[in-house]
Amino acid sequence: MPLCLHTHLICIYCTRYHLLHLAYAALYHHSFIYLYVHILYPFTLMCIREKIKSMFYHAYNSYLDHAYPYDELRPLTCDGQDTWGSVSLTLIDALDTLLILGNHTEFQRVATLLQDTVDFDIDVNASVFETNIRVVGGLLSAHLLSKRAGMEVEPGWPCSGPLLRMAEDAARKLLPAFQTPTGMPYGTVNLLRGVNPTETPVTCTAGVGTFILEFSALSRLTGDPVFEDVARKALRSLWKTRSEIGLVGNHIDVLSKKWVAQDAGIGAGVDSYFEYLVKGSIMLQDEELLSMFLEYDKAIKNYTKFDDWYLWVQMHKGTVSMPVFQSLEAFWPGLQSLIGELDSALRTFHNYYTVWRQFGGLPEFYSIPQGYTVDKREGYPLRPELIESAMYLYKATGDHTFLQLGRDAVESIEKITRVPCGYASVKDIRDHKLDNRMESFFLAETIKYLYLLFDPDNFLHNSGLDFELGTGPSEDCVLGAGGYIFNTEAHPLDPAALHCCSRKQEERRELQDILLNLSEPLASPQDTQSQETDSETEPPVMDPSESIALKPGSRRKAPLLSCPMQPFSARLAVMGQVFTDGT
Repeated sequence: MPLCLHTHLICIYCTRYHLLHLAYAALYHHSFIYLYVHILYPFTLMCIREKIKSMFYHAYNSYLDHAYPYDELRPLTCDGQDTWGSVSLTLIDALDTLLILGNHTEFQRVATLLQDTVDFDIDVNASVFETNIRVVGGLLSAHLLSKRAGMEVEPGWPCSGPLLRMAEDAARKLLPAFQTPTGMPYGTVNLLRGVNPTETPVTCTAGVGTFILEFSALSRLTGDPVFEDVARKALRSLWKTRSEIGLVGNHIDVLSKKWVAQDAGIGAGVDSYFEYLVKGSIMLQDEELLSMFLEYDKAIKNYTKFDDWYLWVQMHKGTVSMPVFQSLEAFWPGLQSLIGELDSALRTFHNYYTVWRQFGGLPEFYSIPQGYTVDKREGYPLRPELIESAMYLYKATGDHTFLQLGRDAVESIEKITRVPCGYASVKDIRDHKLDNRMESFFLAETIKYLYLLFDPDNFLHNSGLDFELGTGPSEDCVLGAGGYIFNTEAHPLDPAALHCCSRKQEERRELQDILLNLSEPLASPQDTQSQETDSETEPPVMDPSESIALKPGSRRKAPLLSCPMQPFSARLAVMGQVFTDGT
Protein backbone atom coordinates (compact mmCIF):
# COMPACT_ATOMS: atom_id res chain seq x y z
CA MET A 1 0.00 0.00 0.00
CA PRO A 2 1.45 3.46 -0.90
CA LEU A 3 2.61 5.42 2.12
CA CYS A 4 0.35 8.41 1.37
CA LEU A 5 -2.76 6.15 1.14
CA HIS A 6 -1.72 4.31 4.28
CA THR A 7 -1.36 7.62 6.11
CA HIS A 8 -4.74 8.79 4.82
CA LEU A 9 -6.49 5.64 6.05
CA ILE A 10 -4.80 5.96 9.42
CA CYS A 11 -6.10 9.52 9.74
CA ILE A 12 -9.66 8.44 8.76
CA TYR A 13 -9.62 5.62 11.31
CA CYS A 14 -8.11 7.84 13.98
CA THR A 15 -10.68 10.55 13.25
CA ARG A 16 -13.60 8.15 13.85
CA TYR A 17 -11.99 6.83 16.99
CA HIS A 18 -11.27 10.29 18.33
CA LEU A 19 -14.79 11.55 17.61
CA LEU A 20 -16.05 9.01 20.15
CA HIS A 21 -13.24 9.95 22.50
CA LEU A 22 -14.12 13.62 22.09
CA ALA A 23 -17.76 12.96 22.99
CA TYR A 24 -16.89 11.12 26.19
CA ALA A 25 -14.30 13.71 27.12
CA ALA A 26 -16.81 16.53 26.57
CA LEU A 27 -19.29 14.90 28.95
CA TYR A 28 -16.60 14.36 31.52
CA HIS A 29 -14.73 17.67 31.37
CA HIS A 30 -17.48 19.99 30.11
CA SER A 31 -14.87 21.91 28.18
CA PHE A 32 -14.21 22.19 24.46
CA ILE A 33 -10.95 23.95 25.28
CA TYR A 34 -9.74 20.80 26.99
CA LEU A 35 -10.75 18.75 23.95
CA TYR A 36 -8.95 21.05 21.55
CA VAL A 37 -5.76 21.46 23.55
CA HIS A 38 -5.31 17.85 24.65
CA ILE A 39 -6.86 15.82 21.82
CA LEU A 40 -7.90 17.58 18.63
CA TYR A 41 -4.91 19.90 18.27
CA PRO A 42 -2.20 17.24 18.82
CA PHE A 43 -4.06 14.89 16.50
CA THR A 44 -4.25 17.54 13.76
CA LEU A 45 -0.51 18.17 14.05
CA MET A 46 0.15 14.44 13.79
CA CYS A 47 -1.86 14.14 10.56
CA ILE A 48 -0.05 17.10 9.00
CA ARG A 49 3.32 15.63 10.04
CA GLU A 50 2.41 12.35 8.37
CA LYS A 51 1.52 14.24 5.21
CA ILE A 52 4.86 16.06 5.25
CA LYS A 53 6.64 12.75 5.77
CA SER A 54 4.90 11.29 2.74
CA MET A 55 6.02 14.33 0.70
CA PHE A 56 9.61 13.81 1.84
CA TYR A 57 9.67 10.14 0.92
CA HIS A 58 8.04 10.76 -2.46
CA ALA A 59 10.87 13.18 -3.29
CA TYR A 60 13.62 11.18 -1.55
CA ASN A 61 12.72 7.82 -3.08
CA SER A 62 12.41 9.46 -6.51
CA TYR A 63 15.96 10.75 -6.13
CA LEU A 64 17.25 7.32 -5.10
CA ASP A 65 15.37 5.54 -7.89
CA HIS A 66 16.11 7.94 -10.74
CA ALA A 67 18.99 10.30 -9.89
CA TYR A 68 21.49 8.80 -7.44
CA PRO A 69 24.52 9.19 -7.50
CA TYR A 70 24.05 12.50 -9.33
CA ASP A 71 23.74 15.67 -7.26
CA GLU A 72 20.10 16.41 -7.98
CA LEU A 73 16.90 14.95 -9.36
CA ARG A 74 15.31 16.15 -12.59
CA PRO A 75 11.69 15.34 -11.76
CA LEU A 76 10.07 15.93 -15.15
CA THR A 77 12.41 13.59 -17.06
CA CYS A 78 12.98 11.22 -14.10
CA ASP A 79 16.78 11.36 -14.25
CA GLY A 80 19.64 13.14 -12.49
CA GLN A 81 22.25 15.83 -13.02
CA ASP A 82 25.40 17.08 -11.32
CA THR A 83 25.13 20.71 -10.25
CA TRP A 84 27.37 21.51 -7.28
CA GLY A 85 30.37 19.19 -7.50
CA SER A 86 29.31 15.62 -8.31
CA VAL A 87 29.23 14.43 -4.68
CA SER A 88 25.69 12.95 -4.43
CA LEU A 89 24.67 16.29 -2.96
CA THR A 90 20.99 15.53 -2.32
CA LEU A 91 21.97 12.53 -0.20
CA ILE A 92 24.30 14.67 1.95
CA ASP A 93 21.78 17.47 2.23
CA ALA A 94 18.91 15.15 3.20
CA LEU A 95 20.83 13.07 5.76
CA ASP A 96 19.95 14.97 8.93
CA THR A 97 16.34 15.37 7.74
CA LEU A 98 16.04 11.57 7.85
CA LEU A 99 16.85 11.60 11.56
CA ILE A 100 14.55 14.54 12.28
CA LEU A 101 11.72 12.54 10.69
CA GLY A 102 12.68 9.60 12.91
CA ASN A 103 14.25 7.27 10.33
CA HIS A 104 17.35 5.98 12.15
CA THR A 105 17.84 2.95 9.88
CA GLU A 106 18.09 4.96 6.67
CA PHE A 107 20.31 7.55 8.34
CA GLN A 108 22.75 4.80 9.30
CA ARG A 109 22.66 3.27 5.83
CA VAL A 110 23.26 6.57 4.04
CA ALA A 111 25.97 7.72 6.45
CA THR A 112 27.87 4.49 5.81
CA LEU A 113 27.26 4.74 2.07
CA LEU A 114 28.65 8.27 1.91
CA GLN A 115 31.79 7.24 3.76
CA ASP A 116 32.35 4.47 1.23
CA THR A 117 31.53 6.35 -1.98
CA VAL A 118 32.16 10.10 -1.72
CA ASP A 119 35.63 11.34 -2.67
CA PHE A 120 36.54 15.03 -2.77
CA ASP A 121 39.77 14.45 -4.72
CA ILE A 122 38.05 15.15 -8.03
CA ASP A 123 38.81 17.51 -10.89
CA VAL A 124 35.63 19.56 -10.50
CA ASN A 125 35.02 23.30 -10.21
CA ALA A 126 32.82 23.86 -7.15
CA SER A 127 31.13 26.86 -5.57
CA VAL A 128 32.96 27.69 -2.34
CA PHE A 129 29.77 29.04 -0.80
CA GLU A 130 27.48 26.16 -1.80
CA THR A 131 30.01 23.46 -0.92
CA ASN A 132 30.39 24.98 2.52
CA ILE A 133 26.73 25.34 3.44
CA ARG A 134 25.49 22.11 1.84
CA VAL A 135 28.38 19.63 2.00
CA VAL A 136 30.48 20.79 4.98
CA GLY A 137 27.38 21.86 6.91
CA GLY A 138 25.50 18.66 6.09
CA LEU A 139 28.37 16.40 7.13
CA LEU A 140 29.01 18.35 10.34
CA SER A 141 25.36 18.10 11.33
CA ALA A 142 25.21 14.39 10.52
CA HIS A 143 28.37 13.82 12.57
CA LEU A 144 26.94 15.60 15.60
CA LEU A 145 23.64 13.68 15.31
CA SER A 146 25.17 10.26 14.58
CA LYS A 147 25.01 8.96 18.15
CA ARG A 148 21.36 9.99 18.47
CA ALA A 149 20.73 8.06 15.23
CA GLY A 150 22.03 4.90 16.85
CA MET A 151 25.36 4.74 15.05
CA GLU A 152 28.36 3.31 16.84
CA VAL A 153 30.65 6.27 17.50
CA GLU A 154 34.37 6.08 18.11
CA PRO A 155 36.06 7.00 21.40
CA GLY A 156 36.40 10.77 21.65
CA TRP A 157 33.18 11.58 19.81
CA PRO A 158 32.05 14.32 19.16
CA CYS A 159 35.65 15.52 18.78
CA SER A 160 36.38 12.78 16.25
CA GLY A 161 34.53 10.56 13.81
CA PRO A 162 34.41 9.56 10.13
CA LEU A 163 31.77 12.11 9.11
CA LEU A 164 33.75 14.85 10.86
CA ARG A 165 36.85 13.81 8.91
CA MET A 166 34.83 13.98 5.68
CA ALA A 167 33.65 17.49 6.56
CA GLU A 168 37.23 18.52 7.32
CA ASP A 169 38.43 17.03 4.04
CA ALA A 170 35.80 18.96 2.09
CA ALA A 171 36.60 22.21 3.92
CA ARG A 172 40.34 21.86 3.23
CA LYS A 173 39.52 21.75 -0.47
CA LEU A 174 38.05 25.23 -0.05
CA LEU A 175 40.99 26.80 1.80
CA PRO A 176 42.95 27.77 -1.37
CA ALA A 177 40.10 30.16 -2.23
CA PHE A 178 40.96 32.24 0.87
CA GLN A 179 44.55 32.85 -0.22
CA THR A 180 43.95 36.41 -1.38
CA PRO A 181 45.55 39.72 -0.28
CA THR A 182 42.32 40.64 1.52
CA GLY A 183 41.49 37.23 3.00
CA MET A 184 38.14 37.34 1.20
CA PRO A 185 37.66 34.12 -0.81
CA TYR A 186 37.19 33.52 -4.51
CA GLY A 187 33.75 32.26 -5.45
CA THR A 188 34.90 29.06 -7.18
CA VAL A 189 37.64 26.53 -6.51
CA ASN A 190 38.74 23.34 -8.24
CA LEU A 191 38.57 20.56 -5.67
CA LEU A 192 41.73 18.96 -7.05
CA ARG A 193 43.82 21.86 -8.38
CA GLY A 194 42.79 24.87 -6.30
CA VAL A 195 41.88 28.26 -7.75
CA ASN A 196 42.13 28.58 -11.52
CA PRO A 197 44.55 31.39 -12.51
CA THR A 198 41.81 32.87 -14.71
CA GLU A 199 39.16 32.77 -11.99
CA THR A 200 37.21 36.01 -11.60
CA PRO A 201 37.93 37.87 -8.35
CA VAL A 202 34.34 39.14 -8.17
CA THR A 203 32.05 37.34 -5.74
CA CYS A 204 28.88 38.14 -3.82
CA THR A 205 28.83 39.46 -0.27
CA ALA A 206 27.29 36.28 1.11
CA GLY A 207 30.06 34.33 -0.60
CA VAL A 208 32.54 36.18 1.64
CA GLY A 209 30.64 36.26 4.93
CA THR A 210 28.95 32.85 5.19
CA PHE A 211 31.61 30.62 6.73
CA ILE A 212 31.88 31.40 10.43
CA LEU A 213 29.38 28.74 11.57
CA GLU A 214 30.80 25.75 9.70
CA PHE A 215 34.46 26.78 9.87
CA SER A 216 34.46 27.67 13.58
CA ALA A 217 32.63 24.42 14.30
CA LEU A 218 35.35 22.54 12.44
CA SER A 219 38.14 24.34 14.28
CA ARG A 220 36.64 23.75 17.69
CA LEU A 221 35.78 20.12 17.03
CA THR A 222 39.13 19.19 15.44
CA GLY A 223 41.50 21.59 17.23
CA ASP A 224 42.82 23.06 13.97
CA PRO A 225 42.40 26.86 14.12
CA VAL A 226 42.95 27.46 10.40
CA PHE A 227 39.26 27.25 9.49
CA GLU A 228 38.00 29.74 12.06
CA ASP A 229 40.97 32.00 11.36
CA VAL A 230 40.22 32.35 7.63
CA ALA A 231 36.50 32.81 8.26
CA ARG A 232 37.13 35.60 10.78
CA LYS A 233 39.70 37.28 8.55
CA ALA A 234 37.17 37.33 5.70
CA LEU A 235 34.48 38.79 7.98
CA ARG A 236 36.73 41.53 9.31
CA SER A 237 37.99 42.40 5.85
CA LEU A 238 34.42 42.67 4.57
CA TRP A 239 33.42 44.77 7.58
CA LYS A 240 36.03 47.38 6.64
CA THR A 241 34.51 47.85 3.18
CA ARG A 242 31.11 49.16 4.32
CA SER A 243 30.10 52.56 3.04
CA GLU A 244 30.08 55.84 4.92
CA ILE A 245 26.39 55.28 5.70
CA GLY A 246 27.07 51.76 7.02
CA LEU A 247 25.90 49.58 4.12
CA VAL A 248 27.53 46.90 1.98
CA GLY A 249 26.90 46.20 -1.68
CA ASN A 250 26.07 43.00 -3.52
CA HIS A 251 29.28 41.97 -5.32
CA ILE A 252 32.89 42.80 -4.45
CA ASP A 253 36.34 42.30 -5.97
CA VAL A 254 38.15 40.18 -3.39
CA LEU A 255 41.58 41.36 -4.58
CA SER A 256 41.03 45.11 -4.64
CA LYS A 257 38.11 45.45 -2.16
CA LYS A 258 36.24 47.51 -4.75
CA TRP A 259 32.47 47.14 -4.90
CA VAL A 260 31.34 45.98 -8.34
CA ALA A 261 27.59 45.90 -7.61
CA GLN A 262 26.59 48.66 -5.19
CA ASP A 263 22.99 47.68 -4.46
CA ALA A 264 22.44 47.26 -0.72
CA GLY A 265 19.66 45.12 0.71
CA ILE A 266 18.91 41.97 2.70
CA GLY A 267 18.18 39.57 -0.18
CA ALA A 268 20.05 37.59 -2.82
CA GLY A 269 23.81 37.92 -2.66
CA VAL A 270 23.83 39.40 0.85
CA ASP A 271 21.28 37.54 2.99
CA SER A 272 23.28 34.85 4.77
CA TYR A 273 26.08 37.31 5.65
CA PHE A 274 23.74 39.02 8.09
CA GLU A 275 22.31 35.67 9.17
CA TYR A 276 25.76 34.36 10.14
CA LEU A 277 26.64 37.44 12.16
CA VAL A 278 23.62 36.82 14.39
CA LYS A 279 23.83 33.03 14.55
CA GLY A 280 27.61 33.13 14.92
CA SER A 281 27.28 35.50 17.87
CA ILE A 282 24.88 33.07 19.56
CA MET A 283 26.75 29.86 18.79
CA LEU A 284 30.16 31.26 19.72
CA GLN A 285 28.97 33.78 22.33
CA ASP A 286 30.85 36.41 20.36
CA GLU A 287 30.20 40.09 21.05
CA GLU A 288 32.19 41.23 18.03
CA LEU A 289 29.85 39.48 15.59
CA LEU A 290 26.75 40.79 17.34
CA SER A 291 28.04 44.36 17.38
CA MET A 292 28.73 44.12 13.65
CA PHE A 293 25.17 43.03 12.96
CA LEU A 294 23.62 45.69 15.19
CA GLU A 295 25.53 48.39 13.32
CA TYR A 296 24.27 46.99 10.02
CA ASP A 297 20.76 46.72 11.43
CA LYS A 298 20.69 50.46 12.18
CA ALA A 299 21.70 51.30 8.61
CA ILE A 300 19.24 48.80 7.16
CA LYS A 301 16.37 50.34 9.13
CA ASN A 302 17.44 53.88 8.24
CA TYR A 303 17.87 53.41 4.50
CA THR A 304 16.12 50.26 3.22
CA LYS A 305 13.01 49.81 5.38
CA PHE A 306 9.74 51.27 4.07
CA ASP A 307 6.35 50.31 5.55
CA ASP A 308 7.79 47.03 6.86
CA TRP A 309 9.18 46.13 3.43
CA TYR A 310 12.91 46.16 2.73
CA LEU A 311 13.96 47.74 -0.58
CA TRP A 312 17.29 47.84 -2.40
CA VAL A 313 19.22 51.11 -2.21
CA GLN A 314 22.50 52.55 -3.47
CA MET A 315 25.07 51.68 -0.80
CA HIS A 316 26.70 55.13 -0.67
CA LYS A 317 23.69 57.43 -1.13
CA GLY A 318 20.82 55.40 0.29
CA THR A 319 18.60 56.19 -2.71
CA VAL A 320 16.20 53.44 -3.83
CA SER A 321 17.57 51.38 -6.73
CA MET A 322 15.10 48.46 -6.78
CA PRO A 323 11.68 48.67 -5.04
CA VAL A 324 11.30 44.89 -5.04
CA PHE A 325 10.85 42.08 -2.54
CA GLN A 326 12.96 39.01 -3.23
CA SER A 327 11.85 35.61 -1.97
CA LEU A 328 15.24 35.07 -0.31
CA GLU A 329 14.49 38.04 1.97
CA ALA A 330 11.75 36.03 3.69
CA PHE A 331 14.33 34.68 6.18
CA TRP A 332 14.53 38.14 7.80
CA PRO A 333 11.52 37.91 10.19
CA GLY A 334 12.93 34.67 11.60
CA LEU A 335 16.30 36.32 12.11
CA GLN A 336 14.66 39.28 13.82
CA SER A 337 13.01 36.90 16.28
CA LEU A 338 16.46 35.72 17.40
CA ILE A 339 17.36 39.22 18.58
CA GLY A 340 13.98 39.94 20.13
CA GLU A 341 12.51 42.29 17.48
CA LEU A 342 9.19 40.47 17.36
CA ASP A 343 6.86 43.37 16.53
CA SER A 344 8.78 44.32 13.42
CA ALA A 345 9.19 40.67 12.47
CA LEU A 346 5.44 40.03 12.66
CA ARG A 347 4.57 43.02 10.47
CA THR A 348 7.13 42.10 7.83
CA PHE A 349 6.06 38.45 7.87
CA HIS A 350 2.47 39.55 7.25
CA ASN A 351 3.60 41.45 4.13
CA TYR A 352 5.42 38.40 2.80
CA TYR A 353 2.53 36.06 3.61
CA THR A 354 0.16 38.19 1.52
CA VAL A 355 2.42 37.59 -1.48
CA TRP A 356 2.38 33.84 -0.86
CA ARG A 357 -1.42 33.81 -0.71
CA GLN A 358 -1.60 35.83 -3.91
CA PHE A 359 0.31 33.23 -5.93
CA GLY A 360 0.51 30.02 -3.88
CA GLY A 361 4.24 30.58 -3.47
CA LEU A 362 6.81 33.38 -3.48
CA PRO A 363 8.07 34.63 -6.84
CA GLU A 364 11.80 35.29 -6.94
CA PHE A 365 11.15 39.04 -7.45
CA TYR A 366 7.97 40.91 -6.51
CA SER A 367 7.44 44.57 -7.42
CA ILE A 368 6.14 46.31 -4.31
CA PRO A 369 4.68 49.39 -6.09
CA GLN A 370 2.96 47.27 -8.76
CA GLY A 371 1.93 44.43 -6.47
CA TYR A 372 2.97 41.82 -9.02
CA THR A 373 5.84 39.69 -10.26
CA VAL A 374 8.90 41.10 -12.04
CA ASP A 375 9.56 40.07 -15.64
CA LYS A 376 11.81 36.97 -15.94
CA ARG A 377 11.79 36.55 -12.17
CA GLU A 378 8.45 34.75 -11.78
CA GLY A 379 9.75 31.38 -10.60
CA TYR A 380 9.40 29.58 -7.27
CA PRO A 381 12.13 26.91 -6.88
CA LEU A 382 10.55 25.41 -3.72
CA ARG A 383 12.43 27.80 -1.43
CA PRO A 384 12.11 27.47 2.38
CA GLU A 385 12.66 31.00 3.71
CA LEU A 386 9.07 32.00 4.55
CA ILE A 387 8.45 28.60 6.17
CA GLU A 388 11.69 29.03 8.12
CA SER A 389 10.49 32.36 9.50
CA ALA A 390 7.13 30.81 10.36
CA MET A 391 8.87 28.14 12.43
CA TYR A 392 10.91 30.69 14.41
CA LEU A 393 7.96 33.02 14.95
CA TYR A 394 5.63 30.23 16.01
CA LYS A 395 8.21 29.14 18.58
CA ALA A 396 8.45 32.73 19.81
CA THR A 397 4.74 33.59 19.92
CA GLY A 398 2.58 30.45 19.73
CA ASP A 399 0.40 32.30 17.20
CA HIS A 400 -1.46 29.79 15.03
CA THR A 401 -1.24 32.12 12.04
CA PHE A 402 2.13 30.55 11.36
CA LEU A 403 0.61 27.07 11.37
CA GLN A 404 -1.83 28.31 8.76
CA LEU A 405 1.09 29.35 6.57
CA GLY A 406 2.45 25.83 7.00
CA ARG A 407 -0.83 24.28 5.92
CA ASP A 408 -0.99 26.63 2.94
CA ALA A 409 2.56 25.65 1.97
CA VAL A 410 1.82 21.93 2.17
CA GLU A 411 -1.29 22.37 0.04
CA SER A 412 0.40 24.60 -2.54
CA ILE A 413 3.50 22.43 -2.93
CA GLU A 414 1.43 19.26 -3.17
CA LYS A 415 -1.12 20.66 -5.62
CA ILE A 416 1.18 22.67 -7.87
CA THR A 417 4.57 20.97 -7.88
CA ARG A 418 4.05 17.23 -7.30
CA VAL A 419 4.85 15.05 -10.30
CA PRO A 420 5.33 11.26 -10.59
CA CYS A 421 9.10 11.57 -10.00
CA GLY A 422 9.23 14.02 -7.10
CA TYR A 423 8.50 17.74 -6.85
CA ALA A 424 9.37 20.22 -9.58
CA SER A 425 10.41 23.84 -9.27
CA VAL A 426 7.85 26.33 -10.56
CA LYS A 427 9.07 28.17 -13.65
CA ASP A 428 6.24 30.73 -13.54
CA ILE A 429 4.21 31.21 -10.37
CA ARG A 430 1.46 32.96 -12.36
CA ASP A 431 0.39 29.96 -14.46
CA HIS A 432 2.22 27.26 -12.43
CA LYS A 433 4.34 26.02 -15.31
CA LEU A 434 7.05 23.69 -13.98
CA ASP A 435 10.80 23.47 -14.40
CA ASN A 436 12.82 20.26 -14.59
CA ARG A 437 14.71 20.65 -11.31
CA MET A 438 14.37 19.71 -7.66
CA GLU A 439 17.15 21.42 -5.72
CA SER A 440 18.66 19.60 -2.77
CA PHE A 441 17.48 22.33 -0.38
CA PHE A 442 13.89 21.09 -0.84
CA LEU A 443 14.76 18.07 1.32
CA ALA A 444 17.35 19.84 3.47
CA GLU A 445 15.32 22.95 4.31
CA THR A 446 11.76 23.21 3.00
CA ILE A 447 10.54 19.83 4.20
CA LYS A 448 12.57 20.07 7.43
CA TYR A 449 11.19 23.46 8.47
CA LEU A 450 7.66 22.37 7.58
CA TYR A 451 7.98 19.27 9.71
CA LEU A 452 9.51 21.13 12.67
CA LEU A 453 6.73 23.72 12.49
CA PHE A 454 4.21 20.95 13.22
CA ASP A 455 6.37 18.89 15.60
CA PRO A 456 6.68 20.80 18.89
CA ASP A 457 8.15 17.73 20.64
CA ASN A 458 10.98 17.16 18.17
CA PHE A 459 14.37 16.76 19.81
CA LEU A 460 15.60 19.90 18.03
CA HIS A 461 13.10 21.89 20.12
CA ASN A 462 14.56 20.38 23.30
CA SER A 463 14.68 22.82 26.22
CA GLY A 464 17.26 20.90 28.22
CA LEU A 465 15.17 18.03 29.57
CA ASP A 466 16.84 15.50 27.28
CA PHE A 467 20.55 15.11 26.59
CA GLU A 468 23.30 12.62 25.87
CA LEU A 469 26.94 12.25 26.89
CA GLY A 470 30.11 12.16 24.86
CA THR A 471 32.35 9.12 24.65
CA GLY A 472 35.87 8.34 25.81
CA PRO A 473 37.70 11.50 26.90
CA SER A 474 34.50 13.45 26.23
CA GLU A 475 32.20 11.29 28.36
CA ASP A 476 31.61 14.12 30.82
CA CYS A 477 30.24 16.43 28.11
CA VAL A 478 26.50 17.11 28.07
CA LEU A 479 25.34 17.16 24.45
CA GLY A 480 22.08 17.53 22.55
CA ALA A 481 20.36 19.48 25.31
CA GLY A 482 18.91 22.08 22.93
CA GLY A 483 19.89 25.46 21.56
CA TYR A 484 20.76 24.07 18.13
CA ILE A 485 21.90 26.63 15.56
CA PHE A 486 20.75 26.07 11.97
CA ASN A 487 23.19 26.98 9.24
CA THR A 488 21.75 28.67 6.17
CA GLU A 489 21.00 25.23 4.64
CA ALA A 490 19.04 24.24 7.79
CA HIS A 491 21.73 21.88 9.09
CA PRO A 492 21.55 21.98 12.93
CA LEU A 493 24.79 22.42 14.90
CA ASP A 494 25.07 21.77 18.63
CA PRO A 495 27.01 24.56 20.42
CA ALA A 496 27.62 22.27 23.38
CA ALA A 497 29.78 19.99 21.24
CA LEU A 498 31.99 22.92 20.23
CA HIS A 499 32.42 23.94 23.85
CA CYS A 500 33.13 20.35 24.87
CA CYS A 501 35.88 19.77 22.31
CA SER A 502 37.53 23.18 22.66
CA ARG A 503 37.57 22.73 26.44
CA LYS A 504 39.35 19.39 26.05
CA GLN A 505 41.90 21.02 23.77
CA GLU A 506 42.51 23.77 26.34
CA GLU A 507 43.06 21.18 29.06
CA ARG A 508 45.61 19.38 26.92
CA ARG A 509 47.42 22.64 26.19
CA GLU A 510 47.41 23.61 29.86
CA LEU A 511 48.91 20.23 30.73
CA GLN A 512 51.54 20.77 28.06
CA ASP A 513 52.30 24.21 29.51
CA ILE A 514 52.73 22.71 32.98
CA LEU A 515 55.14 20.11 31.67
CA LEU A 516 57.09 22.78 29.78
CA ASN A 517 57.29 24.97 32.89
CA LEU A 518 58.55 22.04 34.95
CA SER A 519 61.32 21.47 32.44
CA GLU A 520 62.47 25.11 32.62
CA PRO A 521 64.92 26.40 35.29
CA LEU A 522 63.30 28.22 38.18
CA ALA A 523 63.34 32.01 37.91
CA SER A 524 64.86 34.13 40.68
CA PRO A 525 62.50 35.93 43.08
CA GLN A 526 63.56 39.31 41.63
CA ASP A 527 62.67 38.19 38.08
CA THR A 528 59.32 36.86 39.26
CA GLN A 529 58.49 40.13 41.06
CA SER A 530 59.42 42.13 37.94
CA GLN A 531 57.20 40.00 35.72
CA GLU A 532 54.24 40.39 38.10
CA THR A 533 54.66 44.19 38.09
CA ASP A 534 54.73 44.27 34.30
CA SER A 535 51.64 42.11 34.03
CA GLU A 536 49.74 44.44 36.39
CA THR A 537 50.58 47.56 34.41
CA GLU A 538 50.01 46.06 30.97
CA PRO A 539 47.26 43.43 31.00
CA PRO A 540 47.39 41.07 28.02
CA VAL A 541 44.87 41.68 25.25
CA MET A 542 43.38 38.59 23.67
CA ASP A 543 42.01 38.55 20.14
CA PRO A 544 38.76 36.58 19.79
CA SER A 545 40.29 34.62 16.94
CA GLU A 546 42.80 33.11 19.39
CA SER A 547 40.05 31.23 21.23
CA ILE A 548 41.33 27.91 19.88
CA ALA A 549 45.10 28.21 19.61
CA LEU A 550 46.69 29.97 22.56
CA LYS A 551 50.42 30.54 22.60
CA PRO A 552 52.43 28.23 24.89
CA GLY A 553 52.37 29.49 28.45
CA SER A 554 49.49 31.95 27.89
CA ARG A 555 46.27 31.80 29.84
CA ARG A 556 42.74 32.38 28.65
CA LYS A 557 41.18 35.64 29.71
CA ALA A 558 37.83 35.35 31.46
CA PRO A 559 35.12 35.70 28.79
CA LEU A 560 33.09 38.89 28.64
CA LEU A 561 29.97 36.98 27.73
CA SER A 562 27.77 34.72 29.78
CA CYS A 563 28.76 31.29 31.01
CA PRO A 564 29.18 28.94 28.00
CA MET A 565 26.55 26.61 29.45
CA GLN A 566 23.88 29.31 29.46
CA PRO A 567 23.10 29.68 25.73
CA PHE A 568 22.21 26.02 25.42
CA SER A 569 18.78 26.77 26.86
CA ALA A 570 16.24 27.12 24.08
CA ARG A 571 14.63 30.14 25.74
CA LEU A 572 17.59 32.28 24.71
CA ALA A 573 16.74 31.75 21.06
CA VAL A 574 12.99 32.07 21.58
CA MET A 575 12.83 35.59 22.97
CA GLY A 576 16.14 36.90 21.70
CA GLN A 577 17.92 36.87 25.08
CA VAL A 578 21.28 36.24 23.53
CA PHE A 579 23.53 37.80 26.15
CA THR A 580 22.92 38.65 29.79
CA ASP A 581 24.38 41.08 32.27
CA GLY A 582 26.10 40.33 35.55
CA THR A 583 28.22 37.51 34.17
